[in-house]
Amino acid sequence: MSNTDTQTELEAAAFRRLLEHLDSRKDVQNIDLMNLAGFCRNCLSKWYVAAAEARGVAMDYEAARERVYGMPYAEWKDKYQTDASPEALAKMQQQQSQQ
Repeated sequence: MSNTDTQTELEAAAFRRLLEHLDSRKDVQNIDLMNLAGFCRNCLSKWYVAAAEARGVAMDYEAARERVYGMPYAEWKDKYQTDASPEALAKMQQQQSQQ
């Protein structure tokens, strides 16, 4: 196996582990991820679509979201998304104004 193949396999395994971790932490809201790390589950979904398209693979955004969320986004949102706190919203707005 080439170093490139090994690197790709390791990166794919790390990505799968990240998805497993996010799935186990449904209590962590996307706004919290955005405020702390600058990305969220939706960002991962967009990156997944972009990676597919860069390789000539048709990928629907909702299908990518389902891969990242482990279920249709609407279902995840109904089950797990909570209202953002005023503090979290203010922090996000402040970060966006600094960009």
